[in-house]
Amino acid sequence: PCRSFHGYNRLLTSQIISYYESINQYKQELPEYFNFASDVLDEWSQLEKDGRKPANPAFWWVNEEGEEVKWSFEELGFLSRKAANILSQTCGLQRGDRVIAVLPRVPEWWLLNVACMRTGIIFIPGTSQLTAKDILYRLQASKAKCIITSDTLAPAVESVVSDCHLLKSKLIVGKGNRDGWLNLKELF
Repeated sequence: PCRSFHGYNRLLTSQIISYYESINQYKQELPEYFNFASDVLDEWSQLEKDGRKPANPAFWWVNEEGEEVKWSFEELGFLSRKAANILSQTCGLQRGDRVIAVLPRVPEWWLLNVACMRTGIIFIPGTSQLTAKDILYRLQASKAKCIITSDTLAPAVESVVSDCHLLKSKLIVGKGNRDGWLNLKELF
């Protein structure tokens, strides 16, 4: 017996416990290391290449103006590997280093997130509504070595960067250039 709540079936506690017990009885061997980017996304890409899975978009983004970005699994894999190389080689980041991304939800946000998964770099998202004081706190508390932001938020970062001694690199996602910043689009 299930109770209905706003049209959705709601499981009783006994049903949930039974479900979890059934999962626990299945003794699946867990991998020692798991990487979503290589173990899932790259596998799906290979399945599509081999014709064992129909081609579907891995990423589909549309903004308010109707601008659209659509990447296949193969394209997402390729672009995220390029972004991973930028983070590790150009920015000098290593597994375990922290990156703060203060961006609106643009395609680069997801691309950098997958790139961080690939490299083991810790991705720390931040809303584009952060103030300079908020950014300073997050940079200092996280000990981030890199910040990625838009050209509109770069001045807020610049106003506090002198107090962030661990920060090694600054990436900008936008069309403009700024002194002391790397431009992600140009690096691609």
